[in-house]
Amino acid sequence: MTEKFDYGTFLSPFTWRYGSPEMRKIFSEINYRVAWRKIWVALAEAQSKYGIVTREELADLKSKMDPEHIDLKRAHEIEREIRHDLMAEIKSYAEQCPTGGGKIHLGATSMDIEDNAEVLRIKAAIDIVLTRLVNCLNSLSRQILKFKDLPCIGWTHLQPAEPTTLGYRLAGYAQDLALDICSVENLLRDFVKGKGIKGAVGTSASFQALLKGKGRASVIEDQVMKKLGLEAFPISTQTYPRKLDYLVLTVLASIAQSLHKFGVDLRHLQSPAYGELSEPIGKARVGSSAMPFKKNPISAERMCSLTRYISTLPEVMWENAAQTILERTLDDSANRRVVLAESFLALDECLMIYDQLARGLVVYPVMIKRNLERYAPFAATEAVLMKLVERGGNRQRMHEKLRELSFKAWEKVMAGEQNPLPNLLKKDRTIGSKLSNKEIDELLDPNKHLGDASERGEKFVKTTIKPLLSKYRDRVGKKKDAEF
Repeated sequence: MTEKFDYGTFLSPFTWRYGSPEMRKIFSEINYRVAWRKIWVALAEAQSKYGIVTREELADLKSKMDPEHIDLKRAHEIEREIRHDLMAEIKSYAEQCPTGGGKIHLGATSMDIEDNAEVLRIKAAIDIVLTRLVNCLNSLSRQILKFKDLPCIGWTHLQPAEPTTLGYRLAGYAQDLALDICSVENLLRDFVKGKGIKGAVGTSASFQALLKGKGRASVIEDQVMKKLGLEAFPISTQTYPRKLDYLVLTVLASIAQSLHKFGVDLRHLQSPAYGELSEPIGKARVGSSAMPFKKNPISAERMCSLTRYISTLPEVMWENAAQTILERTLDDSANRRVVLAESFLALDECLMIYDQLARGLVVYPVMIKRNLERYAPFAATEAVLMKLVERGGNRQRMHEKLRELSFKAWEKVMAGEQNPLPNLLKKDRTIGSKLSNKEIDELLDPNKHLGDASERGEKFVKTTIKPLLSKYRDRVGKKKDAEF
């Protein structure tokens, strides 16, 4: 164990490359130990009301709560000897508090401290995630309104389909984010709770013995948790229910799915084969060490890479929860040190990327129009079919005629020529006998086949997004961006 880390040893990419300083601070060792001391002081304060801890002892403990009093070097020296990180911190803290040190952790078990501190970290990290979600939604909502009327070709099975609008497509991504915000709210309201102060196996026997009939252990727990700003699970063993970790990671993975969907779609549409959108690309950015012309979607790819990682982590927490044997096992401890911190840091990085992608989205209207001209006539054949039948045509025969003409047109398009389908329809005697050239042009106009996409996108912003943004107006524009 060492106190210095540099680039001569392994460093996690989350230490310096991914995630924000504020998220890293939450999961820092200093912050964690400050939380431990905060809980020890809250416990001592509650016990002081029953004469278990004196005023002088409590004041001594309070005087050494702050970050500048955390002595990791000394704590690590002790830990090397006793092999218990929390006990090492207790001893280090006690050495600094000659008056109150003997009362630290009285009646508690390690997880009374560590689990409640962990939930404090989870709660603070979720708060950052919520703020970032709100900002992503805000950035996307502006683009929905900006492009609500811009027609573009739809794609199903990676094949051209009927036209939609860019705003309506973006509204789909925004709807995912809105659902994620609701999931975060539900998580915070119903599930993010601490272990409480219940002792070794959750029975509060040690605290009940300390009180000697002067009060109830549950009252001490209530006072400590109120001080921490946490609700306690009514039932805990030696730990809080590990199902909480699984629920937290499930919500984080759900958010990651929303971000990945947006990222992978953007990557496709940035490909020259589509050419309709692009992530913002700085003038000095290098796309390839070998090919100077490359404009790779590296930000969206980084987001997709990290969200893919996040998606695997709920399984670890499922195993932890399912395999906690009886009142507790320790086989969850090591992986939780990694998974909880990295899941939040990875998602933090991804949300910052998403926000910048949404705000700086580059749209190429000429390419969008090109794809419409190339593919929209095929999608409009259904409208042509309906009109032909309305004019007395046999549905099956008209369908076969349109299929034949479409296949001829496809061959020309695949040969790099302009889509000839409009002219083929106009020149065909059967179709021409029932529809005028003007009517064919109107039926093939993509603007006539957008349904209520524009109205739905605008309505979604007004009725769903704006109320959410109004609810969290104090968060809009907050938190630092990722570096690109």
